[in-house]
Amino acid sequence: MASRATASPTAPIELVTFELGGQRCALLASDVVEVQRAVAIARMPRGPAIVEGVIDLRGKLVPVLDVRSRFGLPPSPLAPSDHLIVARVARARGGTKGLPVEARVVAIRVERALDLVPVARERIEDARSAVPGVEYVAGVAKLADGTVVIHDLRTFLSLDEERELDQALAGTGDG
Repeated sequence: MASRATASPTAPIELVTFELGGQRCALLASDVVEVQRAVAIARMPRGPAIVEGVIDLRGKLVPVLDVRSRFGLPPSPLAPSDHLIVARVARARGGTKGLPVEARVVAIRVERALDLVPVARERIEDARSAVPGVEYVAGVAKLADGTVVIHDLRTFLSLDEERELDQALAGTGDG
């Protein structure tokens, strides 16, 4: 979707916008691998509560994060119109500071993927000043037609959830 090359400090930041719980939200496009129509999600025994299940993405098991529960939204059954946003998320190898960082591929189920939107850097407010005390938020973008909360997938899994997910995936033969 977006170039993984280092962008100039004045270049706009690209966001993938989507609808979740009737609200427009966003992820950094640089984290997004692809967007696809929702497919059947298999339950994952012994997985952390934040994981809705797994999908088979071209032979690789990809955990689907239940972001609705993280934001206090009511559960929603899988609908044919839902989309999955597949993203690459940095994580500390072994969950320990100082160790190299590797990427985990995850998916989030949303009601609808909307647009790829370039936003000038000065139109994005830091999460700490825009929404104090709220976890999982990277910032708030001021768009011409309103604001959009930019979610930070890197903060969705705690270290304990990372370990629990690793163990559950290892039990399925894909760890």
